[in-house]
Amino acid sequence: MSKLPNCPMCNSEYAYEDRGLLICPECAHEWVAGEEQKVEEGVVVLDRNGARLADGDNVIVIKDLKVKGASGSIKQGTKVKSIRLVEGDHQIDCKVDGFGAMKLKAEFVKKADA
Repeated sequence: MSKLPNCPMCNSEYAYEDRGLLICPECAHEWVAGEEQKVEEGVVVLDRNGARLADGDNVIVIKDLKVKGASGSIKQGTKVKSIRLVEGDHQIDCKVDGFGAMKLKAEFVKKADA
């Protein structure tokens, strides 16, 4: 068994591999093995496919999402424009047409082509 590298963010030795990504259980940082990464300030958010998201990106919802207090749901395939990344359990602040301001989890979106 090969030795996995330490986490580049917190230098933890307990990193593990899951579906091609290395994950640190101590700080929740995810990275691809063998790729050089510089330590950045701010939030690092990956979509469902592992693509890195940035402020101002457009994303597409990948499954129907129920909205508390609303009669409908956000449908799969809905395009959300100009997202803003935040820290917390919901990583994306955005406005969804027909629903207004929302907070979404990155696991329910994929990055849209430019």
